[in-house]
Amino acid sequence: MKVAEDQVVEDDTGFQDDEESFFQDIDLLQKHGINMADIKKLKSVGICTVKGIQMTTRKALCNIKGLSEAKVEKIKEAAGKMLNVGFQTAFEYSAKRKQVFHITTGSQEFDKLLGGGIESMAITEAFGEFRTGKTQLSHTLCVTAQLPGEDGYSGGKVIFIDTENTFRPDRLRDIADRFSVDHDAVLDNVLYARAYTSEHQMELLDFVAAKFHEEGGVFKLLIIDSIMALFRVDFSGRGELAERQQKLAQMLSRLQKISEEYNVAVFVTNQMTADPGAGMTFQADPKKPIGGHILAHASTTRISLRKGRGEMRIAKIFDSPDMPENEATFAISGGGVTDAKE
Repeated sequence: MKVAEDQVVEDDTGFQDDEESFFQDIDLLQKHGINMADIKKLKSVGICTVKGIQMTTRKALCNIKGLSEAKVEKIKEAAGKMLNVGFQTAFEYSAKRKQVFHITTGSQEFDKLLGGGIESMAITEAFGEFRTGKTQLSHTLCVTAQLPGEDGYSGGKVIFIDTENTFRPDRLRDIADRFSVDHDAVLDNVLYARAYTSEHQMELLDFVAAKFHEEGGVFKLLIIDSIMALFRVDFSGRGELAERQQKLAQMLSRLQKISEEYNVAVFVTNQMTADPGAGMTFQADPKKPIGGHILAHASTTRISLRKGRGEMRIAKIFDSPDMPENEATFAISGGGVTDAKE
C-alpha cells in the first residue's frame, strides 16, 4: 500500500510540473524578499497562490489590513517575476487547455450537448422554472464528479454551497446506489455549506479558495444552488439594483478566477423571472433568467432547462463559446439525471 501511496504522490508532483504556474504556493514569495507576516495576511483573504495575486487588483490588495502601497508594489513585482504575465501563442495556450476535464451529468445525451459534460476552468449555469431539474442535476453531479471518467479524469471531491435549503444527503445515497458506490464514501467527499446572506455567500468563497489550495488537485467541482436567491432577498427594488449587480459581478469574477486558478468546474443554478417587455416582441416564452447581463456575460456556458412530459426534461444550450445552439432530452429518475427512455 505504501508503494501505491508513493506513486500517487509522485504522480501529483508530475502533474504540478505540467501545470507549472498551477498551484504555485504563495509561500514561494519568501524567496523574493516578502516576509511571512505579509503572506499570512494574503492567505487570510483567500489569496493562496501566486496566480491569485496576479488576479487581484492593487486597490484590493491595499484594502487588506496591514498592507501598505509600497508592500503591495513589492508583492506584485515578486509575483510578476514568478509568472509569465505576457502573451503566449494559441498553440501554447491549447496545450494548457489539455488540462481541462469534463464531469458527466449522468445522461449521455446531455453530455453530448455540452461537449462531454460540465467543463473545468469555466462557469456553467443552468436556469429554469421550479421542477425543471436544477437541484436534481446538482445532486447527480455531486456523485458523478467522484467517479473516474473519460480522458483520464480521476474523480475528486465536491463543495456544495446551498442558498435555498434544498440539499438532501439521502438523495446522494439513492444516486450512489445507481452507480454502485459506497454511501458513506460519497457523503464524505462532499463538503456542504448553507449560505444565509449574499455577504455570507461571498465569504464562503474565501474558505473555498483556501480549501482548494490546502488540498491541491483533490477538489474537482464547486456547486452553488442557487447563485441569485440571496441577492434577490438582500437587495430589493430598483434603487438597490446597481449595488446588487456590482456585488454580483465581484462574486462571479471571484468564481471565474477560482475555477481557473485551481482547475475546477463551477456549476451554478439560477431562477427565472417574468419579462414584462416580452409581450411586445411576441416571444413564445415570456420568462428570462435573473441576474441580468452581468450574469449572462460571466457564465461560460448557459443551459436553459424546461419541463417535458412526465419526468422528461429538455436542456438547451443558451450560450456557449464553442458548442452550437442545440437541445437534448433527459429524464429524472430515482438515481438522478439519466437518459430519457424513448
